Amino acid sequence: MWYLQLNEAVSRRLVELMQERGMTQYQLYMRSGVPKSTIGNLVNCAYPSMKLRIIHELCQGLEIDLSSFFTSPLFDENNLEP
Repeated sequence: MWYLQLNEAVSRRLVELMQERGMTQYQLYMRSGVPKSTIGNLVNCAYPSMKLRIIHELCQGLEIDLSSFFTSPLFDENNLEP
């Protein structure tokens, strides 16, 4: 079985949500205030972990709440690396 690391799941979910909204990283930066470099690093899995505050700010830019961000099969315990 193949497992995702948590940062990979966050990256995939962020890309998925941006694609659903037709948003670029730049547009998300403009709406959320999260630096473009941070968004790029999240998308590219450059961080082994991230602060929940950053995810919260991204959610505000995506106009969703935190629970909507984490409501995805990507975050199912069976899919995440133990």
